[in-house]
Amino acid sequence: QVQLVESGGGSVQAGGSLRLSCAASGPTYSSFCMGWFRQAPGKGREGVAVRLSDGRTRVADSVRGRFTISQDNAKNTLYLQMNSLEPEDTAMYYCAKAWNWDLTLNPNKYNYWGQGTQVTVSS
Repeated sequence: QVQLVESGGGSVQAGGSLRLSCAASGPTYSSFCMGWFRQAPGKGREGVAVRLSDGRTRVADSVRGRFTISQDNAKNTLYLQMNSLEPEDTAMYYCAKAWNWDLTLNPNKYNYWGQGTQVTVSS
């Protein structure tokens, strides 16, 4: 059973930075996609940044240039470095994993989810 555990959320002022981590455990295969998604109150879940196991990444337009996704394969940990945070970035952030080769930001394509970590950005 795949397990994903997020950490690193918190409260920051606008312009600040946070780094989220997602520790993955359980079975793995050579081809997979992992990513970060977020959901603000009253809104649907949206893709933020995703990464294929070959290193290719895709970032949502709303965070491009501010957020960076990376992975430490030795630690089985996915990261999201968030800089220049804005109040609009306030949301619950989730880590997700899919057994496919599709660099998609569509949350419906992902099979496994963590419990989420809250990010709050004040103005």
